[in-house]
Amino acid sequence: MAHQIETHGTRAAALFARTDPWHRLGTTVAGEAFTAEDAMTLGHLGGWNVRKAPVSATEIHEDGVTTMEVPGAYATVRTNPFTGATEPLAVVGAGYHPLQNEEHAEFLNHLADASGAIFDTAGSLRGGRQVFVTMRLPQHLTVGGTDRVDLNIAALNSHDGNSAFRLLVTPVRVVCANTQHAALRDHVSSWSIRHTRNAKAAVQAARDTLGLTFAYVDAFEAEAERMINTTVADARFFALVDALYGTPDPDAPARTRNAARRRTSALSHLWHDAATQSGIAGTAWAAYQSVVEYVDHYAPVRDKDNAAAARAVRLLTTDEPARVKSAAWSALAPA
Repeated sequence: MAHQIETHGTRAAALFARTDPWHRLGTTVAGEAFTAEDAMTLGHLGGWNVRKAPVSATEIHEDGVTTMEVPGAYATVRTNPFTGATEPLAVVGAGYHPLQNEEHAEFLNHLADASGAIFDTAGSLRGGRQVFVTMRLPQHLTVGGTDRVDLNIAALNSHDGNSAFRLLVTPVRVVCANTQHAALRDHVSSWSIRHTRNAKAAVQAARDTLGLTFAYVDAFEAEAERMINTTVADARFFALVDALYGTPDPDAPARTRNAARRRTSALSHLWHDAATQSGIAGTAWAAYQSVVEYVDHYAPVRDKDNAAAARAVRLLTTDEPARVKSAAWSALAPA
């Protein structure tokens, strides 16, 4: 499916506790969060037994068929959670070591124990090649005294060798479910976690994660407060839009010019008229939220029938949304 969340019939390898950008498909848990064990069972993420198998090449020629093993190449394979069949995921090198979903969740259990965070969502993307788990921290921010921002951690693991086990700090503005991504000097919003089977090392990694998380959150809150107290005129906002997305040449194809007009119109609505601007209108914080709301909820996607889910997957699996948000933050945050 174009939105990439793995499904089998009417069942989805995903588990959701509430509604914001990545909570679009799967089993709903009404009014409560869930444990890592729930995610494995209800989210169809357990028992995959991801493993490596040698890759073979087959040559068909006049004398018959020759099969040969490819040196140094392996396929990651899993047991399909819906059918029980063995299926390939990707081709990896000899040095790749699979990280089971259960181990992924086990680390997050340590993180939950240390922070009080609750598990929020879990899902499988791209036919099992990527897995995500999100957690919500008990703390929240209130920018400008009224604008609530919840704090989330998203954990991403891949079974195709394309990325390490990675964590992202993702503040979410409650009124519009916008996921925030700020470019903050000297503070990181994502990092990789080295897998270890040593329990003490895993607990320490969880504590280190919390330290990085709260350092980022503190810096985010300080700059957000300055932004909500900074006035932005229309001219500056639309100059920002042009800087982020560019302006098509007059002789550009009509399709390109029309797409740019639709984008500017949507951003103009979000800046001038959206209900989510209440209480923050005319500020740098409002300008930033207009861009973020466009990226999360309005930006075009190919899968128009499942646009919300497609945008949610894009947030988790590509760098472009974060690039646009970070660029907007850098342009608007007071020096």
